[in-house]
Amino acid sequence: MSIWIQLILFAVGLLAAGWVFRFAGQKATSNAPFFRDMPTGVAFGYVLGAVCLIWAVWTYYVARTVDPSIANKYFFFRVAVDGFILFGIAAWVFRLLGRTVGTAASRKLFRSMPLTASFGVMMILIYAFVAIFAGAIAPYGQEEILGSANVVPGGNPAMGGNPDFPLGTDQIGRDILSRLIYGAQNTVGIAFATTCLAFFIGASLGFLAAVLQGWLDQLLSRGVDVLMAIPSLIFALLLMTIASAWAGSEKGLLTFYMVIIIAVIDSTRVFRLARAVGLNIVVMDYIEAAKLRGEGLGYLMFREILPNAVAPLLAEFGLRFCFVFLTIASLSFLGVGIQPPLADWGTMVRDLAQFINFAAFAPQVATAPLLAAGAIALLTVAVNFVVDWMLHASSGLKE
Repeated sequence: MSIWIQLILFAVGLLAAGWVFRFAGQKATSNAPFFRDMPTGVAFGYVLGAVCLIWAVWTYYVARTVDPSIANKYFFFRVAVDGFILFGIAAWVFRLLGRTVGTAASRKLFRSMPLTASFGVMMILIYAFVAIFAGAIAPYGQEEILGSANVVPGGNPAMGGNPDFPLGTDQIGRDILSRLIYGAQNTVGIAFATTCLAFFIGASLGFLAAVLQGWLDQLLSRGVDVLMAIPSLIFALLLMTIASAWAGSEKGLLTFYMVIIIAVIDSTRVFRLARAVGLNIVVMDYIEAAKLRGEGLGYLMFREILPNAVAPLLAEFGLRFCFVFLTIASLSFLGVGIQPPLADWGTMVRDLAQFINFAAFAPQVATAPLLAAGAIALLTVAVNFVVDWMLHASSGLKE
């Protein structure tokens, strides 16, 4: 029997189970509105969710078996579930502490914060702490080559690990834990600086276009349209290839070029938002009053328009940071981003990618490149959780 026939039979079985679930609910509750008005698709969704939950619990139980061959097969699933549970508990405890410790304003903020947002805030604070104090936290230097190469993560000598290197070492003997910590300082720090520069350029020009309008608005808007018509990653890769030839052996200069290129490309999105928000603000009465008082252009842009545009710009800052962060990691993976010997998560994924080949029979070895990839994904998810919460709060919507 082919896989497609099996899938069709499985879907038909779930539909039948959904109909039975709805019918049984109607009989058991004397045709209560919840089951009486339930569409077939919703009943199917409940049954599918129950099947997925049962499968996940059973697979997690099997992943905990003492048979090494079976345990290795579900190693990454077990780690993912353990991490999900651990992060969920940590986020709940962090939110509970925030509701009981701190100022009245912070406690009120945590009381209105969903669990996903508390997870995002917690992870952002952890990443910021690690990035700021990387030099004091990392057990070794990011460039330091140690005696042992290709040490397996986990620290178990029986499996090729070493307690001195809990996350293992790379091909030339550098400690992966130390490079992950320094990667937070380099990747996240450079992405944050690039996002700030992009917002300064885009917001300034967007507010300028909104206030002056006329030919300057048309010139800036059409220029932004041209830049946005080109896919950003391809455009950045093309410009970085050119910048690599200009920088030569000056790796620090290439990083500077990367910051400028990505900031200019991403400032186009910020320009669009700042101009749209600015056009809605410049027609307000207080702007006209400021003009009648003789206030200058800088006062109108940064003292009148900017304070009233903080909410949408702050939410956009989180989204822009994610895009900039992923762009830098992508460029580093392709070899034209942050240059060695600086530790960078994108470069680490590229350098350790060959260990993925050992995932079938030695999953601990395959975790080496996934550590850097997981660090990238975790920060991206955390920032998006916080941005979603901020957008929901600023929109005035209620649960």
